[in-house]
Amino acid sequence: MTQTERRIYLIRELLKEQPQYAELEIPRGEQEQRRLLRSLFNVRPPRPATPEFLEIQDEYLREVTRQKGVTDLKDLEPVRDGIYLWRGDITTLRCDAIVNAANSQMLGCFVPCHGCIDNAIHTYAGIQLRAACAEQMRRQGHEEKTGTAKITPGFNLPCRYVIHTVGPIVYGRLTEKEKEQLASCYRSSLQLAEQNGAESIAFCCISTGEFHFPNEAAARIAVDTVLAYRERCKSGMKVIFNVFKERDLEIYRALL
Repeated sequence: MTQTERRIYLIRELLKEQPQYAELEIPRGEQEQRRLLRSLFNVRPPRPATPEFLEIQDEYLREVTRQKGVTDLKDLEPVRDGIYLWRGDITTLRCDAIVNAANSQMLGCFVPCHGCIDNAIHTYAGIQLRAACAEQMRRQGHEEKTGTAKITPGFNLPCRYVIHTVGPIVYGRLTEKEKEQLASCYRSSLQLAEQNGAESIAFCCISTGEFHFPNEAAARIAVDTVLAYRERCKSGMKVIFNVFKERDLEIYRALL
């Protein structure tokens, strides 16, 4: 199958699952089709899928990632011993673990084509990621607490693992509790990565987007917590601070 044939197959199968969209006409343009497919991935609840669907989905998503271009950690230059700063799309980074800024339900973002990192990671990992998260949450029996983390496979992402952590939501003036909760996100993720044999981990700017944590304060906590952990635990794990915006790049450059 061509990439276009895979995309149309996936759209048709996903539309069949939701009767309210059964009569929806598939657009002819590639960008419109890609947007529709992503939207359908985003709104799909965790449920089983056929082996054929998963095979075609996996082929499609891996080709999408190949076309975007994969960045390998081994090709990056550290800014200090074991510490890296990289601006780019974390869903294209090949390392052992990437960190997802999740919400307390841990099921990914259900808003079609939303710009958050949670949405992107779930989109390009494939529907298996939401199913894996849902199973963990079913066993746990309650929402994830702020500052804690869960680990899943990376599925169709270039990384081995995704570590999902719930950052604090800042509604007004930043509090000491929120600062400690954010630091806990970094510690929990580092500990979970090492427990699972990861030798490298990439952190996004946890809580600074939709959760409104001030960027400079968040970056300072991230750097201080990571450096303290590496020193205290004598950890040799490589840490990548992943940024997407120019502003965050400048903040981390100044700190590092």
